[in-house]
Amino acid sequence: MLSLPASLARAFAQLADPRILWLLIKSLLVTLLLFVALGAVLYFGLMWLVDRGLGSVLDGLPPQTAELVATIGTLLGVVLGGWLLFRVTALAAVQFFADDVVEVVEAKYYPEALESARRIGFAESMWLSLKGALRVVFVNILILPLALILLVTGFGTVVLFALVNAWLLGRELRDMAWQRHRRDRSEDPPIGRGTRFALGLIIAGMLTVPGLNFIAPIIGAAAATHLVQGRLRDA
Repeated sequence: MLSLPASLARAFAQLADPRILWLLIKSLLVTLLLFVALGAVLYFGLMWLVDRGLGSVLDGLPPQTAELVATIGTLLGVVLGGWLLFRVTALAAVQFFADDVVEVVEAKYYPEALESARRIGFAESMWLSLKGALRVVFVNILILPLALILLVTGFGTVVLFALVNAWLLGRELRDMAWQRHRRDRSEDPPIGRGTRFALGLIIAGMLTVPGLNFIAPIIGAAAATHLVQGRLRDA
């Protein structure tokens, strides 16, 4: 049985694997495309608002003012949205390639498990990615009133979001590695709640550190694979 630190160490060590590097590049490209799409929607939305109503506020100003306002609003929106929603978009992007990440790890360390694994199809990958992202967004919106109340404590809001997102991330990462080998929906997952939460907390922390945030979902999926396979071997 591999411990959580050992699983994370193996996950970091495999970053040098060309297949993992390629998956990392693809996940980053998908994340970038999501932000480009967000920027385009926001820009044209702001331009529409300026043309339909806000334009009267800008009367008397240079003609380029409307475009400048839309551009500045877009940049602010993308930066703010990136800061708030990076976890969602990055995790959704990696979840789309989760089957490939887990497959690379299993091919190197657990070839027997790879042979008996169920391949996740494109449609199922899309659905799992969307469902995971919506779950994260919905739960974070749900706890927002409590988070606003806890602002008076100075640190309560940060702690609340850290704990909730650790729980969410741990669940998503566990499912990435477990769904390929689960024979029945009623079957208990091999990773306990404590280990799952600890993994989610570590990856959630990595997502807040510039640089580490880009590799955090890949590391999380790889570490979860080691944890799942380690428990299955001991069963």
